[in-house]
Amino acid sequence: MAEPARAAAPGVHRVVFTRVGIRLGIRRSIALGFGMLPFGIVIGVLSAAKGLSFPETMLMTMLVFAGSAQLVALELWADPAPILAATIATLVVNIRMAPMGAALAPWLDRLRGWRLWGTLATLVDHSFAMAIAEQRAGGRDAGYLLGLGIGIWLAWVATVALGYLGGGLLRVPPGHPLFFAAIAAFLSILVPLWRGPRVDLVPWVVAGLVALAAHRAALPVPLPLLLGTFAGAGLGAWIETRKGSVSSR
Repeated sequence: MAEPARAAAPGVHRVVFTRVGIRLGIRRSIALGFGMLPFGIVIGVLSAAKGLSFPETMLMTMLVFAGSAQLVALELWADPAPILAATIATLVVNIRMAPMGAALAPWLDRLRGWRLWGTLATLVDHSFAMAIAEQRAGGRDAGYLLGLGIGIWLAWVATVALGYLGGGLLRVPPGHPLFFAAIAAFLSILVPLWRGPRVDLVPWVVAGLVALAAHRAALPVPLPLLLGTFAGAGLGAWIETRKGSVSSR
């Protein structure tokens, strides 16, 4: 199997964008499609229940391409549609994309035109996690990130369509083990991001505790997720900055 380009030495930072990287990203995204199956089915079933036609559901799925934002928008769906409320809610849900883009800057800053905008348009949590792991391993083929996004996008559109068209046959009760597939898929891609307890343990624990505390405080979704994310990311950034300043002395 062809591998994406990797840096030849620590000081080499030349980023490339190849078809080989795109194809590899698509292949590696296939397994993630199974984890999206229950979530996509829920979105499809909910879209049908809200009165959206199949073309409307597919158009929304292809353009939004953000499961949590799509779910929030559908939960708020009414007639007439609360456009302002839905816009604010989805903005809050997707604000996490800002730090993701900053973390991927070593690749994104060197892309232009359709390479950049295509990559940004298909960036989601799963592709971000896998791309960061590839970066840390010395990867320098930014096509890999676009390939991940394309593969995940195709799987997402397919699972939502399956949920819409076969919702009555595929509906499972709340709490069914099938719904753990989405969580399991996300947990599995966190494994290569783990850099050891000395680096990641405290930020990860803090993020989890803050999110849990916010959830127990009955804060509305997605505030627990956002608060936990920013708490862990902020602490991690502070630790990295502190280590950098100490090593430079």
